[in-house]
Amino acid sequence: MGTISCVSNFIFLSKNSISPSSQPFFKKPIPIFQSFNFSSSSLQVSASSTSGKAMVGENDLLIVGPGVLGRLVAEKWREEHPGCQIYGQTVTTDHHNELILLGINPFFKETKTDQKFPYVIFCAPPSKTPDYAGDIRLAALSWNGEGSFVFTSSSAPYDCNDNGPCDEDTPTVPIGRSPRTDTLLKAEKVVLEFDGCVVRLAGLYKMDRGAHFYWLHKGTGDARPDHILNLIHYEDAASLSVTILKKKLRGRIFLGCDNHPLSRQEVMDLVDKSGKFDKKFQGFTGTSDPLGKKLNNSNTRKELGWEPKYPSFAHFLGVSE
Repeated sequence: MGTISCVSNFIFLSKNSISPSSQPFFKKPIPIFQSFNFSSSSLQVSASSTSGKAMVGENDLLIVGPGVLGRLVAEKWREEHPGCQIYGQTVTTDHHNELILLGINPFFKETKTDQKFPYVIFCAPPSKTPDYAGDIRLAALSWNGEGSFVFTSSSAPYDCNDNGPCDEDTPTVPIGRSPRTDTLLKAEKVVLEFDGCVVRLAGLYKMDRGAHFYWLHKGTGDARPDHILNLIHYEDAASLSVTILKKKLRGRIFLGCDNHPLSRQEVMDLVDKSGKFDKKFQGFTGTSDPLGKKLNNSNTRKELGWEPKYPSFAHFLGVSE
């Protein structure tokens, strides 16, 4: 397909103006902003302000940060709402082609629009921005207040570092103790100010991603082996996030974990026992770094009626603990 160039303020690209192979991903008109190029191999939208609005459906979803977790959220949301449109806000255009193929309509963060969506989920990590809370505030302003606004945070703010028990009601780390938890707590505060919901996720993993995979490829770990870790599979984090979105709750904090905490050493022992990896982990060498916490999200499960697909890391690997 050739390249279309345009310098109008706001137009709609209809399904008749693109190739048949692309039509399934553009069932509704899509807003295209000033000065763009669109071809079969690229979608680039330049920063431009406009007051025009697209046709947004009652189940349409905006994903800020459509990475590994965000894409799984998109997949599960579409299963629940087959006719919806899903939009993905990114900080670069590097993966726009991939998103289009997944049925996600991508747009660049710097593209200015006053469009609002009934469902918004913020999945971007704090490492990608100097103003995390500010980015979340911008995402909240893209929510029209009708469905849900959800922020996927981390379980790091819970104030426990002695391998002790921790649940949804455990106090959080005081502001000022740690830059990392400060960033997360300030971000969560913005979400709650907008009456959105927070889901604090344990360590995310899948076969080729997560703490186990990092240590396996590093060979050794300069951390203590008895530190307790808490895990949740990416698919389960996505299903939990979608469950919260669907409930249309306001101003709540939930916890996402598999309720099977493991020490670092136990995690790597299970990896070795599974026989699913070619590399061999040599061991941990640390002795004095902080311990962890044992998360339990029974309250979240009871209120939401949610259970994980993978109830433990061992279950995921197909081995006994």
